[in-house]
Amino acid sequence: MESNVPKRKEPAKSLRIKVISMGNAEVGKSCIIKRYCEKRFVSKYLATIGIDYGVTKVQVRDREIKVNIFDMAGHPFFFEVRNEFYKDTQGVILVYDVGQKDSFDALDSWLAEMKQELGPHGNMDNIVFVVCANKIDCSKHRCIDESEGRLWAESKGFLYFETSAQTGEGINEMFQGGS
Repeated sequence: MESNVPKRKEPAKSLRIKVISMGNAEVGKSCIIKRYCEKRFVSKYLATIGIDYGVTKVQVRDREIKVNIFDMAGHPFFFEVRNEFYKDTQGVILVYDVGQKDSFDALDSWLAEMKQELGPHGNMDNIVFVVCANKIDCSKHRCIDESEGRLWAESKGFLYFETSAQTGEGINEMFQGGS
């Protein structure tokens, strides 16, 4: 016997994606994530101990996507904690401070660490990488110009964004450009 109850259209299930942030200590990884997830800026520097976590929702067409962001401590001391978080990652935010040349130079070693931790069967080809040139509001201290950062990112097939966690400039674009 057929019922006359109309079939309810199932809402599209929300997708979860995992994003990690990588980069040296004090380049602004936590501030970028707080700016995006909580729409605020914290001026006092607090070192991330191990892993911090942020979650936000993004609408892409009719789907809600839950973006789980794992903010990884940049200090070498936390390598043992970080190495657990590389697997099953769909997106990576590589952050450097435009006023710290060593933070830019370190990007290659961050990629190498990730590759090593994913092991011989780890595939980095399906991961979306976004390079984030942060602290552009501090222009008088700038030592890595946009063309150098953009060239490095594009040579690897990565997206490139200039951001300021303090003013919020470029933050939303960076997260949406990476979606």
